[in-house]
Amino acid sequence: MSQLSHEDEAELQALLRNLLHSVKDRISAAPSVECAEEILLHLEETDEHFHNYEFIRYLQHCVESALGPVVEAETERCASGEGLALGSGQETLVHAVTQRIRKSNEYKQMIQSLKNTMMITVESLINKFEEDQLKKQEMHRKSQHEQLSSLYTDNCSDSDSSFNQSYTFIKQEQLQVIADKLDPSQPKEVRWDALQTLCCAPPSDVLSCESWSALRRSLCSALADADPAFSDKVLRFYAKTFSSSPLNISREIYTSLAKHLESGFLSQRASISPGAAGLDIHSPEVARLLKKMRLLNEFQKEVPSFWIRHPEKYMEEIIEHTLSLLSLNLEQSVKSTSSDKALEPIYFLSLLDIRATWFKKWMHGYYSRTVVLRLLENKYKSLIVASLQQCIHYFESTEYIYIVLTLGPTQRTSYSAKELQYFYFVHSLCLLGRLLMYTHGRRLFPIKVKRRKDAVTLTDLIIILIRIMYSQPKPFYSDASHAGKLYFKYSNRYLSCIILNFLEESWYKAPVIECLLSPIIALLKGKRVSLPSPETTLTHIADVLARIASTERGLSLFLYEGNFMITEGESISAAHVIVQFTKKLLGNQLPALYESGLLFSLKGAFIFVCRQMYNTCEGLQVLKPYGLHTCIADAWKKTSSQSERVPTPVPGATSSAATQDLQNNTVWEETLLDNLLHFAATPQGLLLLQQTGAINDSTFLALVNLLSSYHAVYELLGKQGIPNKPEYPLREMPTSIIDILDRIIIINSDAKIHSLFNFEQSHTFGLRLLCVMCCNLDTLLLLESQYRVSEILLQSQKDNVSDASVGQGKFIIDGLSVERNHILVRMNLIGGPSERFLPPRALQKGSDLYPWPMFSSYPLPKCYLLDVPKMPPCTQDTEINTFLTFSKNPEKQASWMETCRKQFCKAMTTRSMIMTSSVLADLLEKAVMNLSANTSECFFSLTEYKAVDSSVKNHNLSSLQHLGIKMTIRYGKYFNLLKDESEQDLCLLLKHCQKFLLQQQAKIKSPLRCLQGAYPGYDWFASSVFLIMSGEQERALTFLLRFSTLLVSAFLWPPRLHVSIHHPVEIAASGIHPMYSCTAHYVEMLLKAEVPLVFSAFRMSGFTPSQICQQWLGQCFWNYLDWPEICHYISACIVMGPDYQVYVCIAALKHLQQDILQHTQTQDLQVFLKEEPIHGFQVSNYLEYMEGLERRYRAVLLTDMRNIKLKLS
Repeated sequence: MSQLSHEDEAELQALLRNLLHSVKDRISAAPSVECAEEILLHLEETDEHFHNYEFIRYLQHCVESALGPVVEAETERCASGEGLALGSGQETLVHAVTQRIRKSNEYKQMIQSLKNTMMITVESLINKFEEDQLKKQEMHRKSQHEQLSSLYTDNCSDSDSSFNQSYTFIKQEQLQVIADKLDPSQPKEVRWDALQTLCCAPPSDVLSCESWSALRRSLCSALADADPAFSDKVLRFYAKTFSSSPLNISREIYTSLAKHLESGFLSQRASISPGAAGLDIHSPEVARLLKKMRLLNEFQKEVPSFWIRHPEKYMEEIIEHTLSLLSLNLEQSVKSTSSDKALEPIYFLSLLDIRATWFKKWMHGYYSRTVVLRLLENKYKSLIVASLQQCIHYFESTEYIYIVLTLGPTQRTSYSAKELQYFYFVHSLCLLGRLLMYTHGRRLFPIKVKRRKDAVTLTDLIIILIRIMYSQPKPFYSDASHAGKLYFKYSNRYLSCIILNFLEESWYKAPVIECLLSPIIALLKGKRVSLPSPETTLTHIADVLARIASTERGLSLFLYEGNFMITEGESISAAHVIVQFTKKLLGNQLPALYESGLLFSLKGAFIFVCRQMYNTCEGLQVLKPYGLHTCIADAWKKTSSQSERVPTPVPGATSSAATQDLQNNTVWEETLLDNLLHFAATPQGLLLLQQTGAINDSTFLALVNLLSSYHAVYELLGKQGIPNKPEYPLREMPTSIIDILDRIIIINSDAKIHSLFNFEQSHTFGLRLLCVMCCNLDTLLLLESQYRVSEILLQSQKDNVSDASVGQGKFIIDGLSVERNHILVRMNLIGGPSERFLPPRALQKGSDLYPWPMFSSYPLPKCYLLDVPKMPPCTQDTEINTFLTFSKNPEKQASWMETCRKQFCKAMTTRSMIMTSSVLADLLEKAVMNLSANTSECFFSLTEYKAVDSSVKNHNLSSLQHLGIKMTIRYGKYFNLLKDESEQDLCLLLKHCQKFLLQQQAKIKSPLRCLQGAYPGYDWFASSVFLIMSGEQERALTFLLRFSTLLVSAFLWPPRLHVSIHHPVEIAASGIHPMYSCTAHYVEMLLKAEVPLVFSAFRMSGFTPSQICQQWLGQCFWNYLDWPEICHYISACIVMGPDYQVYVCIAALKHLQQDILQHTQTQDLQVFLKEEPIHGFQVSNYLEYMEGLERRYRAVLLTDMRNIKLKLS
């Protein structure tokens, strides 16, 4: 590239010339060389045709030729992890590769070569251009002078071509002449011509000339000229400079304009008062002043977008001149409210920018915010003092309150003094609100103001703002954009932000919350409140309360802090006040409010405040005793019944009022239902929701994730066959889970294959869905027992061979066969992370693409079953065995259980190895014997059970149960725990358990399939006990009968409380197990406090911790933990207490934290948690952590666990 031939140079010149010609218009519009450079530097961002230019393609070719091989090599190297660690500064592969390329020798050589080539090309172009220019100057010397003269006319435009309007035409000498002609002593015509000429000159040349000081004075004089034409012309020049010049130039114009306005207000030349008739904004004097202030304000709002690219001194100069202008005479501005009082700059700015948008933008970035706050604190605090004084003055002067009523949405031509004061008040509110959002801004308080003995603290200001909100009447106008509603809109937003920041830093919060709740407390006490518009004001209070409750700090404050007295001798928190008020509001028990009508919006606003609390576990815990879900459900049912009784419309009759009532009723009905459904945000809330009866059970199934719960799957698929139609029309779409199984999962006919537009993609999707479903072992047994899924998959594998006619052809390795192989192993093999091997779904690199054996019949190849890990003898095993051996009659020893717990903890924490099966069985057996003999530990009464084996053998088990038994036996034999006849023993044990539990089953009527008859799933807990007891059926049954009296049985043994008489009827009929409504509820509650990152990850993913915990616990952690850890989980819950079920789940989720965060980012958290076992988790490693959780939470958890027999209020 460095050896550039004449032909290459000519071609490159042509490419560069074409590029410049294409962007000629953009460069022509640039007011200076610097701006033209900026345009070229950002051309790729602004020109959609950038990559189509031939010159750009030429550069891309050069880069690809020089760096292509390097990029590929570095990419492969970084992707494989060779010699590169991606740290916090190199979070992506692309960034890492780019950094390496830029440091390479190839990159440096390419850059140097490109520089040399372009220097030669550009130099040739410049020489050629200069030759052409000299020729033109020689030929057209006279015409140049004429062109120069024509440029000085008033018809110049910003859109004229810069190539025709060269910025070199006006020289320093000419600008000096223009400065002299602009002197105020010159005749008007001379000054006008000079101003015309100056306005056509480039601003950069004007501001860089030696005569700029004189020109600035002359321009300021022109701004103050009595002839509006002069002022308008100068303002156009200023506006042109603001829009087209860099900051180093435009800030000169801005400061010049600010100084002109400041001197005008100081010299009383701009002394304008509203007068008795108001401020007429169309009067010449006011209109000119507003134009100047508007131009200033527009630049204030635009400059933050680019001042960070310039030296800080420019920004500081702009900020200081602005604050200096706005601080003029503010001490006197709030003293007088008479119509003849002269207005200060801040009033005009408030009229133009009532929301203080300029200040909001200046405070947004740290770069400028630091300067603003420093200047306000050190030099211009009077601006803050005046804004604070204006808010206080507005609060104390009731005459201003009703100004809101007069500010309609129509176009105005004049404003009274009181209206201007109101505009200044809203501007001050927005300015203070933005200021107090930041810590440094809040440090400006307390502030001393006039006519107040004590300085105004932040608490004082917040209370003043709240009381102003209480004093606001309801505006007559519905237009949300007019000034009459600005206070409500911005006061609520800023007020909630200020309060939240205040609560974070201040310990003295009671007065603020008490003031906020004072109307509510008064109404609860039966008092009347003096609010001009009760419904409107209370709705705004609810808006502020909801904003506070939506944050962690605010929620904690509402739930646990506060000392409010509603009745004598009873002190409650804010949450109790709010929910009591909401209940009375819904029940129409506040007569003082019902003069305003039905109050739908007010009721909805306070329900929404409660919703911010009850959609969290801790909030529901506080609100649950009030039965708010019942109140909302009753209101929803009543509203729904009213909607159904709408009369049939009569043709020709006008019923606008009735139509509006119907619309309001419909909206209210939807609002109630929406808030009611949000109870399902927590497991216990879902139980409360179901008990209301406000929604039918189909809706119930939609609330839980359809395929994550076995009971939901059973409702959809239980006892239903596959259609298996002879043909399927192409346009026939699946409309149910059965249809999906039939069309894309259980593909056992050519008709199904031909009905799919893309068989491989559709079937792959179906197989992935099947794999996730089969992770729930109950769902797996249901699919296998009803549809023989594994037989169909095996047949598909058998058919997928290279030469089917031979009979022993090789398996064809493709996406479908690999996925089927994975599912078949997963379905047939039980085991934790170190007990089974699942073949991966991806092909390998190299010659052997898929080294794992495929099969088309059982048994599985042995390579998928890992060897049983050998465990060395454990000293602690011997110690606890000795303790158990010498424990005679443990049921009669009061202190035996405490000693047992200590021995268990010692064995677990000092040695991670498990106890032998016999020792573990003895431990659990004697622990249950001791607990069941203690009346304080017996939660359920011991039901007499005398069935003999001969009578039980005739009891039938479902095909699902038989498949589960075979699966259990295979797993037990893997550990050498069972004998050959164990299958009959386990079958007999499950028949005994089923018959025993059926005796305690309540008779209910329910449309749910899962509540008809015995427990619909497999009894994984009883099977686990059977394995722990080494297949001894009688010993396992005796253990389970005693175990059934304990509270822990309600949570460890899912069939124990299936439609049980121990539940209230409505809870039994709900089908929601305490494992979900209680255990999973507290898992979410504790997870939020103990592992907040994991809790947030679940929230972002749309998948709840309760869903995966329900699956883990429902199948007793089978397939998720190794067998020793399953035994430790069961032992911990029985020996240490039922609340350890919650702690084990928390510990497991804490263990998985990094994986959960990673899979939240990749958006596959639900699939990961369902399909993957919990690698590396050992109960012993987290036992101390769980003991800490026990100390903090046991009192609350056990209390709620013991309440499962009570009806939830």
